[in-house]
Amino acid sequence: MNKHEKLNYVEYPAADLEATKAFFTGAFGWSFVDYGPEYTAFAGQGLDGGFFKSDLRSVATNGAALLVFYSDNIEDTQAKVTASGGSINKPVFSFPGGRRFHFIEPSGNEFAVWSDK
Repeated sequence: MNKHEKLNYVEYPAADLEATKAFFTGAFGWSFVDYGPEYTAFAGQGLDGGFFKSDLRSVATNGAALLVFYSDNIEDTQAKVTASGGSINKPVFSFPGGRRFHFIEPSGNEFAVWSDK
């Protein structure tokens, strides 16, 4: 249900839409709906969104917002990320409240995963 003045949707660039879709399907079980050859959308993942065809990349070092997944088992999630074609750019580290790692998906966008365990 849409909520007034609450975050509702996020969009990311993707140089290779097919590789990005395959990655998120393999690593996180997402499914996608294509809207033409240059846009694909996902839903039901905590925040709905999509990927648009572009050579741009969203990485925190360039000042981009960082979307962070939660995991009950950070080691298992990291294994799924790498098995699905993601690359770890910040290995698991501790911070007050838990642990996390950062990864780059096949189109070059950065995400993170955290756990309180």
